[in-house]
Amino acid sequence: MEDEANADILPRVPVLRITTRGIASQLAMAITRRRRGRPTFTGRIVLLALVGGLPAVLVTVFLLWTGNYSPQARWTLASILVVFWLVTCLSLRSRIERPLQTLSNLIAALREGDYSFRVRRAGGEDALAELMREANALMDMLREQRLGALEAAALLQKMMEEVDVVVFAFDAEERVRFVNHAGERLLAKPRERLVGAAAAELGLQPYLQTESGRAERILTLAFPGAPDPSGRWAVSLTRFRQSGLPMQLLVIADVRRALREEELKAWQRLVRVLGHEINNSLAPIKSMAGSLESLLRRNPRPSDWEQDVERGLRVIGERADALGRLTGAYARLAKFPKPNPMPLEVSAWVRQATAMETRMAVKVVPGPEITLSADADQLEQLLINLIRNAVDASLETRGEVTLGWAKNRVRFELWVEDSGPGISNPSNLFVPFFTTKPQGAGIGLVLC
Repeated sequence: MEDEANADILPRVPVLRITTRGIASQLAMAITRRRRGRPTFTGRIVLLALVGGLPAVLVTVFLLWTGNYSPQARWTLASILVVFWLVTCLSLRSRIERPLQTLSNLIAALREGDYSFRVRRAGGEDALAELMREANALMDMLREQRLGALEAAALLQKMMEEVDVVVFAFDAEERVRFVNHAGERLLAKPRERLVGAAAAELGLQPYLQTESGRAERILTLAFPGAPDPSGRWAVSLTRFRQSGLPMQLLVIADVRRALREEELKAWQRLVRVLGHEINNSLAPIKSMAGSLESLLRRNPRPSDWEQDVERGLRVIGERADALGRLTGAYARLAKFPKPNPMPLEVSAWVRQATAMETRMAVKVVPGPEITLSADADQLEQLLINLIRNAVDASLETRGEVTLGWAKNRVRFELWVEDSGPGISNPSNLFVPFFTTKPQGAGIGLVLC
């Protein structure tokens, strides 16, 4: 009977050994899988688990073999113990790898811009569940930010497409990366032919050659799709960076409409002021003429009628002279001579203009030595008018007048500051023939 029992056991033992060897081989692969000559993170965890359970397994096997157990019981219990030990270690490896793989997939989705990925089984109160919940919250936040950025970019794209201003975006190689509908109409070419084209091919390269980061100019240009063959255009250049790469934004705007509107407003102000001044002169003339006519029709006339006629004619003459001065000032404004540019030293120009003012000493803040190409006579008259107005204002408050100049990149700036009471109505500051001074003509600042 004992031999028959042993015969039944012996064929079963190799089966258990094969299973144990298969599990052991998987554990060995998990442990010996290396990166840069070191075991993987999960391999080290499995190795620690094996080392931690090894003393208990050895003690149990020792007790089985030294105890009063049958060979069948020894092999069966030892095999079950070893298999349970190895399966537990493999389960530990799986429990560790799955959350790490999930987080790895989430980070890969973030890197690829896919914010729809979500981590399941984020319930619980342990540290891993909290990490999973934070990962889901991060994905939701990034998705909302991305949607907001996409909506803002789409809105900006739509606005730039529909705005009635020509917009070009050039890369570092001066090739078109963006153009709106106005740019297509201006150059009379479809977008497919414009995007990727060089600025030199489109005739836009000269407007990209500026030293400063932002420049604006008013030019007379001709474009194939422009309604006016030689229109007035405001050309503005701005440099910026997109994704770390240098870009240039060229904006071309038709200023004819704005110039026409400003011209219309200027004419309206001019007509309003002229009408006011003419009415002020014609009203007393009409009144005095009616009085004289009534006086001459009286029969008999009063004894002092000759003096009344003289006074009336004198008033009519004075108002006529005022109208003559008004029309003369208008003719002077309309027939202003063209400038004759000559080399002009700023320091000498300022000294000569300030020397003409004798009512008050003008404080001069010297700037850099600069030579301009300008009409010396016109600029001298301009500065004299500004200084005279500043002195008139400062005399009211017993203040002072300060003058200075500076160079701002490619621009020359000169300022005249006074400590007067200020301007009560700045909207009429440059309206022709508008003045608040009793003896003023109202064209000084307009000529300036």
